[in-house]
Amino acid sequence: MNVNAAHAALVNTASAATPGTVQGSAALSVLKKAMEAQQNAAAQLIAALPQPALASSGGVGTRINTYA
Repeated sequence: MNVNAAHAALVNTASAATPGTVQGSAALSVLKKAMEAQQNAAAQLIAALPQPALASSGGVGTRINTYA
């Protein structure tokens, strides 16, 4: 089972659970933890990206530093 299928199954299980029940609360708790794990993994990947080198000469990229 690939990651997307596993996440889809988890979302389907959590959304099908009856709100206000122990099973529903447990499903939402597991979904929340899975989403937090994904958020942490994405943040680590973004942090691992190298910073681009700034232009040091020429007319392009030396006057305004815009980095998104």
